[in-house]
Amino acid sequence: MFRAVARAAAIVCALACGAPAQAQYPNRPVTIIVSLAAGSGMDVLVRLYADKLSQSLGKPVIVENRPGASLMLAANAVAQSPPDGHTLLVSTSSAMAINLTLFKQVTYDPDRDFIPISLYVKSPFILVVNPDIPAKNVAELVAYIKQNQGKLSYSSPGAGVAQHLSMEFMKNRFGLEITHVPYRATPQSIQDIAAGHIALGWAEAGASIPLIKDGKLRALAVSSTTRLPLLPDVPPLAETAPGFEAVSWHMLLAPAKTPREIVDRLHEEMKRILADPEIKQKIETIGLIPFDSPSIEELRAYRKSEQEKWGGLVKKLGLEGSQ
Repeated sequence: MFRAVARAAAIVCALACGAPAQAQYPNRPVTIIVSLAAGSGMDVLVRLYADKLSQSLGKPVIVENRPGASLMLAANAVAQSPPDGHTLLVSTSSAMAINLTLFKQVTYDPDRDFIPISLYVKSPFILVVNPDIPAKNVAELVAYIKQNQGKLSYSSPGAGVAQHLSMEFMKNRFGLEITHVPYRATPQSIQDIAAGHIALGWAEAGASIPLIKDGKLRALAVSSTTRLPLLPDVPPLAETAPGFEAVSWHMLLAPAKTPREIVDRLHEEMKRILADPEIKQKIETIGLIPFDSPSIEELRAYRKSEQEKWGGLVKKLGLEGSQ
């Protein structure tokens, strides 16, 4: 009788006590590893919502920057972290979609090693031209390029980066011939458009908007399907080419085996935090577009579609395994 009662008590304790270790989450500080450097738009935004997340979780949320290896250093570190919700990753389309085909060796698998928590912002590019180019909109630019097929050049911060692929995506869509001139960094690639050495390019908002405001660059379109709040008069390219979207995005992820209860909680907390009008306004001021994150299953499907979209283009350009 005593042994039977003891066994019953043990079972009850296992069910009642062992079950939600999750209910105690978090039981120590949470670290968000950011794949870009301190001071970047991604970093500024993560620190903004990390403070709010800390308040709701009741534990400190620490932001740690680990840039390097084309955003793969941070991804690799989190892929090897304990799947308990205390180490999270913020990454982009480069590390989660493009690099898989572009690089010879990637030490993690986005689908196998990470579960997405929130896709909360999209980072569009701006189609900029030198003011001497006689085009005031996309239709005029396409016509001008076709009149000068093979004679014009565009810049990007390097072969295989998002800006390069965005222009190649546009070239394929419109049947254009433009020569790619890769640079080692964003500032010089944009400054040479302003100086007239290069005709056009897709540029990051933060680096190009000051030059657009000064009249040194002309903005013709944005690569998102919605307008950029900082440039409300500049239309999406999708208005000329329906369905066109070529953006980077910021996604919060956890190691794949993180308990679903923790993932669901973080997903809901992020939706609540990012719905705050003040947070949305701050996102817009740094040249990004706030995004209401889909469900976790929809995030998996979106990530897969981005891998197929950009991986296919990398292969078509002959860049598979080139880095």
